[in-house]
Amino acid sequence: QVPLFESGGGSVQAGGSLRLACAASISSYSRYCMAWFRQVPGKEREGVANIDSDGGTRYIELVKGRFTISRDNAKRTLYLQMNSLKPEDTAMYYCGAGVWGVGCSDPTLPVRLQFWGQGTQVTVSS
Repeated sequence: QVPLFESGGGSVQAGGSLRLACAASISSYSRYCMAWFRQVPGKEREGVANIDSDGGTRYIELVKGRFTISRDNAKRTLYLQMNSLKPEDTAMYYCGAGVWGVGCSDPTLPVRLQFWGQGTQVTVSS
């Protein structure tokens, strides 16, 4: 069983919205820092946002005010609401789970992931 499974990607025009979801099949889900990342071909993976077990959130500057990360621990699902999308948001988006019991940190910093998904493509046209 895939530990993390992303869905909700697609193609939208600039200014549009998408909501990504990440369904988890890992136990003790609520104790993981959960995060969204994105990657475009030829570039390194980039942290986008993360959320602690207590709901504390962090975002990179590029998405602040446009993206909202949230989690439903009962459903073991992570979300990323993306509004006012821009062409530069085009990327493969991945969700990841940090090390069990370890809190989130600055999303711009490298992070050790215990689980990650296969990704969902987001394409924003101008």
